[in-house]
Amino acid sequence: MALPQLSDEQRKEALAKAAEARKARAALREQIKNGEKTVADILADVDDPVVARMRVSMLIESLPGYGKAKAAKLMEELDISASRRIKGLGTRQRDELLERLGR
Repeated sequence: MALPQLSDEQRKEALAKAAEARKARAALREQIKNGEKTVADILADVDDPVVARMRVSMLIESLPGYGKAKAAKLMEELDISASRRIKGLGTRQRDELLERLGR
């Protein structure tokens, strides 16, 4: 699939939008890290585009005490793909995540 040809202005707008999304995800990860938001809060807010597009691995890695290895192990145990985003979680996966991480 070929990438669309964008004008300079469209490219700048797309880059600004992407930077804003990264900034919003970073702020959300910081809230999770500081305990301001729980896993239950995040999974309940799946309609928020920032939350919906966040990878499950990023969510787990944002929790205190979890790094890449622990997050990967947990995702493997719960049969969640490494590329899965929060919005794409099934009911069973969501329930198991809440059970394991019920914070």
